[in-house]
Amino acid sequence: MKRNIKIATAVTAGALAIAGVLTVGPVIADSSSGGAGQTMSQSTMTDVQHQARHHGVTTNGIRQHDGTCHGAALAEQGTLTAAQKATLASMADEEKLAHDLYTAFADRYDVRVFERIASAETQHLSAVRTLLDRYDVTDPTAGRSAGEFTDPGVQATYGRLLKQGEVSLSGALEAGRTVEADDIAALNKALSGLTAPDTRQVYTNLLAASERHLTAFEHWIADE
Repeated sequence: MKRNIKIATAVTAGALAIAGVLTVGPVIADSSSGGAGQTMSQSTMTDVQHQARHHGVTTNGIRQHDGTCHGAALAEQGTLTAAQKATLASMADEEKLAHDLYTAFADRYDVRVFERIASAETQHLSAVRTLLDRYDVTDPTAGRSAGEFTDPGVQATYGRLLKQGEVSLSGALEAGRTVEADDIAALNKALSGLTAPDTRQVYTNLLAASERHLTAFEHWIADE
């Protein structure tokens, strides 16, 4: 099912920074004032609300943080154990998997939720790569093409979810929900016992973003 979203007013931009990496998130302008072309049908309003829920934006144009790093500079470096460094590398794989999967679904289905969240995953991967560089951890995603992973388990998961999403839009949305639920579980586990301020900061914000992404997918699934 294809959904075309029309927003009568202009889209402005808000910026967030992660250790020198500039990330930009769109803001949906207020459409409540009068004027030609500003009356939205019930179905159109539903689509706008879907976008708003994902981006942390209310339909009156108030933008909330998108869970990347809340505009704050990256916290000071701490110490990571060997196991925590391995977990950090796996976070890069998880963010790439989400990005590549959502990009593939965005190309297949005319549903903005995939395009929007794929863009967010690009920002999240940049944040994780900043930590990889800080802690001198090899980036497992470096030089890898879309859908290509060094870890056989990640590769198998990607293939399974991609196949599921290629069957139908419902399957793709369910795959997205699975990815975000798995990310939330992994991030909660990774935060346990973690003391490095910068890594805790990034993981905490990635967790908040994944929770919003999960909510967005669940709302789309409920409306299918």
